[in-house]
Amino acid sequence: MPLHSWWGEYSGDLVWVGVGTLVLILYHLYVRICSRRDPHCTIQSVNRSARSAWVRNIMSDPSLGILGVQTLRNSTMAATFLASTGVLLIMGVLSLSGQADKLADSWHMLNISGSRHPGLWIFKLLLLTADFFVAFFSFAMSVRLFNHVGYQVTLPPDLRPSSVSPEQVARHLNRAGAYYSIGMRAYFLSVPLVFWLFGPRLMAAASLVLVVVLYHMDRVPRS
Repeated sequence: MPLHSWWGEYSGDLVWVGVGTLVLILYHLYVRICSRRDPHCTIQSVNRSARSAWVRNIMSDPSLGILGVQTLRNSTMAATFLASTGVLLIMGVLSLSGQADKLADSWHMLNISGSRHPGLWIFKLLLLTADFFVAFFSFAMSVRLFNHVGYQVTLPPDLRPSSVSPEQVARHLNRAGAYYSIGMRAYFLSVPLVFWLFGPRLMAAASLVLVVVLYHMDRVPRS
């Protein structure tokens, strides 16, 4: 395909999807910079500190072991549910790809400036599938680490190996929380990817709306 024909076919997707992607990248760079300047800038950094303090409190008093196990069980159940949801979404997207030739025309009714090439539509579904795979593996890793912490946090002080210190257990728990956050981000990212199926302008608009929503979710409420 000549260059001018290629640009004419895909210019709308390149421009508008590029705008949406740039907005998401700039927002996450802002969050990272804000977290480095102020450790309590985002709710994620506050939760990391809270989890570390929670581990020290649970491991300092053996009578709180049941409370620790119950709390970890709730986190494990939530991550398991979201991982199972990821598998269902992957199966749904794969079944949708088998009907691409039947659905593409109706889904492109709102596609004003984007390409309607069948190969691009399959590529969109591939990206959406990869996004849900990231969510699934992130939540699965979160479940794995929550289970490890469940055994470690309930050990009495006289039976703990040197490698099972409150600091080390807190690192495992914060890694589990980090994987959980990555899985949730992958779910949030699926919103603009789904809107891209209908057109690149909708994808850019969905990215802007998502950034506004994430900003209110990530920032720590100020009194």
